[in-house]
Amino acid sequence: MKILSPAGNLESLKMAVYNGADEVYLGINDFNARNNIDGFTLETLKPAVDFAHIYGVKVHLAINILFSSTELQKALDVVCACLNMGVDAFIVQDLGLISLINKLYPQAEIHLSTQMGIHNLEGLLALKDYKLKRVVLSRETPLNEIKRIRENTDIEIEYFVHG
Repeated sequence: MKILSPAGNLESLKMAVYNGADEVYLGINDFNARNNIDGFTLETLKPAVDFAHIYGVKVHLAINILFSSTELQKALDVVCACLNMGVDAFIVQDLGLISLINKLYPQAEIHLSTQMGIHNLEGLLALKDYKLKRVVLSRETPLNEIKRIRENTDIEIEYFVHG
């Protein structure tokens, strides 16, 4: 089991790291479902990633909104820039973006966002061709279904313990 903590800004990232988080997730303004917080920008992300990595903490970027066809290139540009900064994984909702990341950046680790609403084995199996490392299950997923997913797939499972 790992402790994964949200980090809305550099101060909260540091507090998560200092208090034992194994991983943090954060977003870049305009590219994540929590765009009402201070968040990070491409300019402020690199020092945050470097800080976390000094302590052995992984950084996951939530890019968990849906994109129109005209926005996909900008999202891919962000993914490329963040890969170059050392971001460890991307938490994604948009299937088109997932497909493009797989094609253009096969080394990128992709986690399915809880925004996708995956709450059963069948939903997860429908996405098996997307080379996914982890699924963030929806909050409604009952324990017996989590167990069934665990017993029938090798994908990592993430589950909120609050909310």
